[in-house]
Amino acid sequence: MLKQRVISASVLIAIVFAALFLFSPFAFALALSVVTILGIWEWTQFVFFKFPAARWAITGLSAAFIFLWIYGEQNYLTVGRVFEQYEPLLLFCSVIWWAAAFFLVVSYPKSAKIWSNNKLFHFIFAFFTLIPFFSAVLKLRLDHYAQDEVHGLILLLYVFLLVWGADTGAYFAGRKFGKHKLAPKVSPGKTWQGVFGGLITAALLAGVFEYFNQDHLLEHVSMVEFVILSVATVAVSILGDLTESMFKREAKLKDSSQLIPGHGGVLDRIDSLTAAVPFFAYFYFFVL
Repeated sequence: MLKQRVISASVLIAIVFAALFLFSPFAFALALSVVTILGIWEWTQFVFFKFPAARWAITGLSAAFIFLWIYGEQNYLTVGRVFEQYEPLLLFCSVIWWAAAFFLVVSYPKSAKIWSNNKLFHFIFAFFTLIPFFSAVLKLRLDHYAQDEVHGLILLLYVFLLVWGADTGAYFAGRKFGKHKLAPKVSPGKTWQGVFGGLITAALLAGVFEYFNQDHLLEHVSMVEFVILSVATVAVSILGDLTESMFKREAKLKDSSQLIPGHGGVLDRIDSLTAAVPFFAYFYFFVL
């Protein structure tokens, strides 16, 4: 199992870095859309469809929608202008969704009585989880793309490394000091001590990034604002993890799928990022 996980992780890392460093904006958007569509395919398991054809139909329609969206915007993507007319509203709605998800998680399993067997609610949840994530990743990656192709890449990698680094800090803090469960009915392994460890790690990473920033990436954001945003982003990333765990628990699933050998599904790998990236992008670009 360990060998399988290492091989899968190595392949995934190679694919991600190839897409980040080698793909054109249009090709990067198409690659990102594949990840989003696979996430939609996995999400259809949570809705308890009786017939596989329904899952294929929903996934196919979603794929067509996303492809046409990208195709219609490809000239704007080339110069780094990403869905300008509706992105602020889309990312704002994402922030509202994650605020609502917080109440769903803290009140679970009582909240499940409202949404568990409601397919419309599941579609709304899926849309505001995956589509803003798709849009926000593009927004960060292509920021100032026409002037500097690396500018947005550094910004996006920072958010990824922030979430992954904080997750590592939370893991070790939880193992060493973890006593008080965070959300035992949703994810029994998480503790408050682990959360605090992750938030402290986030603050340290933000401070280090700000200190060594030489490319004026953060010229419109003060150090205090950036640290606060980074810590809040990690807090929201934990909520993203808990929310997917809640959906899997309600659907009686261990993993979202078996698409990635040894790692589960796509949603299992990006659950934290689906919350963190839109949240960071919204406040970085439209609030601060």
